[in-house]
Amino acid sequence: MISRLHDPEFRGFASDNYSGVLPEVLEALAIVNGGHQRAYGADVYTEALGDLVRAQFGDAASVYPVFNGTGANIVSLDLVTPRWGAVVCARTAHINVDECGAPEKIAGLKLLPVDTEDGKLTPESVEQVAWGFGDEHHAQPAVVSITQSTELGTLYTVEEIRALADQAHALGMRLHLDGARLFIGAAALGVSLRDLTTDAGVDILSLGGTKHGLMGAEAVVVLEPGILDHPQRALFVRKLDAQLNSKMRFSSAQLLTILTDDLWRRGSEHAIAMARRLADAVRDVEGVRLTREPEANAVFAVLPAEVTARLQERYPFYVWDEATGEVRWMCSFDTTEHDIDAFAAALREELAA
Repeated sequence: MISRLHDPEFRGFASDNYSGVLPEVLEALAIVNGGHQRAYGADVYTEALGDLVRAQFGDAASVYPVFNGTGANIVSLDLVTPRWGAVVCARTAHINVDECGAPEKIAGLKLLPVDTEDGKLTPESVEQVAWGFGDEHHAQPAVVSITQSTELGTLYTVEEIRALADQAHALGMRLHLDGARLFIGAAALGVSLRDLTTDAGVDILSLGGTKHGLMGAEAVVVLEPGILDHPQRALFVRKLDAQLNSKMRFSSAQLLTILTDDLWRRGSEHAIAMARRLADAVRDVEGVRLTREPEANAVFAVLPAEVTARLQERYPFYVWDEATGEVRWMCSFDTTEHDIDAFAAALREELAA
């Protein structure tokens, strides 16, 4: 046994990736650990996950567990983008800013980033770059990729997603949804997972788990099977992109757990409530300016740079914009009211120092 090397009481607001694992997930991992199961997804838990995903997203849906969010995005985009294809995304999108060029280097596609005010694409903004169809000198726009919730903590409504899907399909393109925080989005809007995806016209989904209390479990969900040019394309592309887990039962069991009895909704609603509590705790503090009202589980604010530096020594969080001093505070399923109150008190202390 290893010794504990960290303080379990130490908390932060840097990322929902910093949180631990849901107790229910740890229990599930212990249950599936006994005995042997066939490898590479031929196990009973991956089969059960397929049944549950079809129940949640529609009879045509198929699921392919992967290791991480970047991998889910790469496999998703690789599945639906030809070698000469391009992907329209917000300039702030994770695939454009935080994946080290992996979609372009590994999937061999071109990103067409669009400036946005709130991290959300619109049909009008897509039109800026979705052109040149049939021109052999121009990378062919093949996919529109959106994020729910966005990197700026904003939310697409069902109607906004449908408008983008209708536009993409009319242009012969596909709609991909980076759902690293899809559970947060559905909980905040009070809708089902299917409402935000299949029924809104999304073709392929990167389904996040790690930010919601899973231990390195994400998935690609193909919602529209007609987008694949070969019935086994997803299997081959997942392997080719180094995202095939040999002991897949452990990933599938985690995804099964969070999808069962809407466990995802409970944790997401809590994270959203904590973000709102945090915003309320600091909105009237002199020296702090909220840059937008929280829609999901993120709070954005501007602080004096020297205060940010001192506060980061007590609570980890990220500077979002070095030029303006904007910071981002993320809440998670395990953020407590005490965490919020203690952080707000520490912020006041540093502002008064």
